[in-house]
Amino acid sequence: MSTLLNTEADRELLNAAVTAVRAAGAHLRERFVPSTELDDLAAVLAAIRATDAESLPFLREPLLAARPGARRIDDEGAAGDLPAGEWWAADPVEGNINYIHGMADWAVTATLVRDNQPVLTAVHLPLLDETFTAVRAGGAFRNGVPLHTSAKTQLDAALVGTGQAKPGEDRNTFRRIGESVTAMLDAALVTKVSVPATLQLIQVAAGRSDVFWQYSDVRAGLLPGALLVSEAGGTVTDMHGNPWQLSSPDFLAAAPGVHAAAQHVLAAIH
Repeated sequence: MSTLLNTEADRELLNAAVTAVRAAGAHLRERFVPSTELDDLAAVLAAIRATDAESLPFLREPLLAARPGARRIDDEGAAGDLPAGEWWAADPVEGNINYIHGMADWAVTATLVRDNQPVLTAVHLPLLDETFTAVRAGGAFRNGVPLHTSAKTQLDAALVGTGQAKPGEDRNTFRRIGESVTAMLDAALVTKVSVPATLQLIQVAAGRSDVFWQYSDVRAGLLPGALLVSEAGGTVTDMHGNPWQLSSPDFLAAAPGVHAAAQHVLAAIH
């Protein structure tokens, strides 16, 4: 079984991940259309598949070549624990729904998971030319500059957010999302609901936002941000304060000074 902590080797491996996400991002930026027309669900799904297909070749082979023996998670929407060993969780267009609708909130991500723990990640935002990186026990960075979560200590001064993990969530999840938004509208300064999760989580890591929570677990969206937030000094748990794992049913990432207050608000929602 692989050793979880291998920071020096992982820093070198991170370079390959950065190269891959930036290459995919450059290709997507060239074909990005700031406005588009999609007239029904079939057209939306076809556009999502087409954009994924454009980006994936820039990720798949380079990442597998950089880490022979690592496997690739094929289902972006999958959840739960993985078999032991190393896995690449790469999203060819994180926020694809935004990309195909001509909006700017999208990225390309690559995260290496070792024995069910994210150990390195690269998140590239092509339109902003920002690359967020982290290595476990090695810190988190934006374009090489260290990241730190915010110094907020009061939830009523906090910017908080959540989002829908995937289309077709069950009714109970929709209910919990709605109740949590209502609760946070009362408890926090500003509450937003948007996708994708990774783009909210990088803002928590950068100290621009303070709290993000999600009721369903989708690996590809949470893994990069979980590592970035924790390496930037934030707290990443489930809704009851237990350390977040791939098998956790829910997710909470926050600046340490407001984590307990956010958890108190959200833990009451069942």
